Amino acid sequence: MSHELEQFSDGTTAFAAGHNVDAWHRLGTVLPDGLTAEQVMTHAKLGGWDVAKQPVSTTLVDEHGVSTIEVAGKFITVRINPATRRREIIGGQEHNGIVGETYQPFQNERLTEYLQALTDESGATFDTAGSMRGGADVFVTMKLPTSMMIGGVDAVDMNIAVLNNHTGDRAITGLLTPVRVVCANTQRAALANAAGTFKIRHTAKAGNRVREAREALGLTFRFVEQFEQAAERMINEAMALDDFEKVCAEIWEPARDAKQGRSRTIAANRETELRKLLLSGGNNEQIRGTRWAGYQAITEYLDHAAPVHGKTTSEKATNRALRSISGSVSDTKTRAFALLSA
Repeated sequence: MSHELEQFSDGTTAFAAGHNVDAWHRLGTVLPDGLTAEQVMTHAKLGGWDVAKQPVSTTLVDEHGVSTIEVAGKFITVRINPATRRREIIGGQEHNGIVGETYQPFQNERLTEYLQALTDESGATFDTAGSMRGGADVFVTMKLPTSMMIGGVDAVDMNIAVLNNHTGDRAITGLLTPVRVVCANTQRAALANAAGTFKIRHTAKAGNRVREAREALGLTFRFVEQFEQAAERMINEAMALDDFEKVCAEIWEPARDAKQGRSRTIAANRETELRKLLLSGGNNEQIRGTRWAGYQAITEYLDHAAPVHGKTTSEKATNRALRSISGSVSDTKTRAFALLSA
């Protein structure tokens, strides 16, 4: 995975380094306290993009000469670069997207009322914000004011991330992200009666944003309650090494390793690292021997220990953060949670 953070011509980039920091703090600008949603857009260089559609055209060359024609019903999204103030294709050459007639650009500023309503209704504070993949993806995260204390010893913060996409790849999405404080592991769970994500409608009128935010918060609080209940069951149930290894074998099936071309050495190294995190990892000292410790060993491996590509330390850290919130890793964490909380 290549370096996907936005790097502007003035030398700035949205990146915050550190050892035990969660993915959002690695990927985004860490925001000062007390900002309004409108100020967040300015501070993180998310405002004034004026996202628009431009027709896609192609050049034809034949014996009669050169001609340029528009491709019917196909458009590419463009914006004003926040540093140069010049028009450019969103996503550049690598991450741009073709959209159709019905696609309507959704300006980052249109999220401000929704974001402000989330913070006003919940007491949450804005935490990080940034853009990735040449502006294709934008995110703003908020931290809820109270933490969960699993088993009375293990603190977990709850973050809400709102993601906007400008290349037609996905809808505007809210993502509920529990983060374990001691090691910054990002958690994922699919609970029986509470979703970990919610959608935000492109077409809703501005006046409906507050109502949408309240609905999302209802889903959030339901998720928090059920996540905490499941985590409490896990921390109160003992788990032997054999049982942990059986769960890992279900998650990383040998056949799947072979299909993806992973060597036996990589699989063996993973097993060794997972075992070490479970049995002697410093972040699991107070929860050792429980199913909750098993889950944390897996999430810590995925977020902080699994091999990652990159030429420099900062690029590896960024790619690790991007991977920790990606679909495949999120799916692995969700599967692990399901197996260990069953």
